[in-house]
Amino acid sequence: MRVLVIGSGAREHALVEALRRDPGVSGIFAAPGNPGIGQHAQLRSVDPCNGDAVAGLAREIEADLVVVGPEVPLVLGVADAVRAAGIACFGPSASAARIEGSKAFAKDVMNAAGVRTAHSEVVDHPGELDAALDRFGPTWVVKDDGLAAGKGVVVTADRSAARDHGAELLEQGHPVLLESFLDGPEVSLFCLVDGETVVPLLPAQDHKRVGDGDTGPNTGGMGAYAPLPWLPEETLEEIVTGVVEPVAAELVRRGVPFSGLLYAGLAIGQAGPAVIEFNCRFGDPETQAVLALLDSPLGALLYATATGALDRAERPRWKDGSALTVVLAAENYPARPRTGDVISGVDATQANTEVLHAGTSLREDGALLSGGGRVLNVVATGADLTEARARAYERIAKIKLPGSHYRGDIALAAVEDRISIPARV
Repeated sequence: MRVLVIGSGAREHALVEALRRDPGVSGIFAAPGNPGIGQHAQLRSVDPCNGDAVAGLAREIEADLVVVGPEVPLVLGVADAVRAAGIACFGPSASAARIEGSKAFAKDVMNAAGVRTAHSEVVDHPGELDAALDRFGPTWVVKDDGLAAGKGVVVTADRSAARDHGAELLEQGHPVLLESFLDGPEVSLFCLVDGETVVPLLPAQDHKRVGDGDTGPNTGGMGAYAPLPWLPEETLEEIVTGVVEPVAAELVRRGVPFSGLLYAGLAIGQAGPAVIEFNCRFGDPETQAVLALLDSPLGALLYATATGALDRAERPRWKDGSALTVVLAAENYPARPRTGDVISGVDATQANTEVLHAGTSLREDGALLSGGGRVLNVVATGADLTEARARAYERIAKIKLPGSHYRGDIALAAVEDRISIPARV
């Protein structure tokens, strides 16, 4: 099977690395890819948001499967164009991708499916903002109703900060979604979905804030780990049967069946799981940790999902132990990052770790340069989270990038047994 991966980040690098381990995959292409991906996949130039161009490239390279990594191409209908060309595509239609592209649509689907989520209101006029804010708090959750790469949300106890963020979004012409605050530890659960067939992968936990101790602004994600030693098996089953399956069924009922990866971000509070958001694709950086533990052929799973055969596919198998990913970010991230600096130490080898490229480029002389906010991911596995953490931080300390930073506490709360599920009320 020949596979074309669309995207250029660490998520796509992780997908390529997992596809390399699948004996049924005979060729891997990536567009546009990055220098790390280019070590093991043939890179092609394409506008990932142009469906006709992606479909044309897939025909040119005789791809059997196209895997669309980022959310923007999916929301814009790239998967529709690929399928219209007669090529299997892992990723939902534009209609189904609205589960991420429009938070208001997602809320409507969840309400119809009877899925617990935060109370919310959409504000689309500046004159309505203050009155709406008065109906929320004392912790305000203010979101961009559309796509914002994980950085369009502000969670704050400061009403003026909430108002400033909402006003800024409205000034940019973006509707604002206000939500009630959901407490409890957060869980990211990826599920392969083919209509009403739902196959869960390992649960993971992301670290969104830029600084240790969950301080500073939100980012696209500074690290993640899997599985979650504090999450009871019965709670995981409750998420699948009480959240993901009803949403998948509701999308089918609406005539927009989901095909691809449905990602549920949840808070596990005293009343049980409640949805924070849905994404229509593999999450970044959770994917990097989850796929490091996959012991099944990834290509076969993705192809079965894309061709309507997920109900007949072998269920995923997992390696024992834990996996952790730590993001190395450029100076000033998540604001405008500094780019163009030389990176060293990436090629040093260490057992049970790998370095995935997120935002990098190559200079004419072959030097590796920083090219984005999140520059590299270090992924490590171990018998448990303690061992995986030690390996990841030993490895990332060897990488040198001027002004770079990373969180030093990824999975630390889990290792120190500081995370627990609240008692039900």
